[in-house]
Amino acid sequence: MPNVDIKNLKNEVVGKLELSDEVFGGPINEGLMHDAVKQYLASQRSGTHKTKTRAEVAGSGRKPWKQKGTGRARVGEVRTPLWRKGGTMFGPVPRDYEYHLPRKMFRSALRSALTMKLNENQLNVVDAFSLDGHKTKALAQALTGLGLSRKILVVDHQDNPNLKLAARNLSDVNLIASLQVTPYQVLNATHVVFSKAAIQAIEEVLKK
Repeated sequence: MPNVDIKNLKNEVVGKLELSDEVFGGPINEGLMHDAVKQYLASQRSGTHKTKTRAEVAGSGRKPWKQKGTGRARVGEVRTPLWRKGGTMFGPVPRDYEYHLPRKMFRSALRSALTMKLNENQLNVVDAFSLDGHKTKALAQALTGLGLSRKILVVDHQDNPNLKLAARNLSDVNLIASLQVTPYQVLNATHVVFSKAAIQAIEEVLKK
């Protein structure tokens, strides 16, 4: 059963936490993590790309010249896709790229991502994000003291107004609730910092 140190925001070890083998001790499935990342990125696409068809471009529908006898190629209207400034054939239209992975696949990918971060010593646990105020400087100093510098994913389980206000001005810090964590966010972060309550909550969910 893997163990991890529990630290406070002063980088002092205040305890040990035994992690579940079901969540943090299993094999790492790279294929599932890849599928989860693709699904997340696809769901973030706006899908607002659009080109105009021949029915939508500016121009008359009148036939430019008679069908025969001019020596020119026959043409029905100036909006034809064969002409410059004509409509586009089979161009992109607005669409929704979002899709969902089956729950078992998603949870297995998240277990793999968390296990990989633990094996690479990039998973940290603090007893609580108890800040005296909402100043960004205090949180930045605490994270630097923990040895964390860039692309930090902070995961908390409880509503913490001071933490929300302190983290929103840090471009390298992404704050998220424990039950909203995705494999992409874990893999995209250099370091993941859980509160003790958050990691216990996510363990309970991923054991199912």
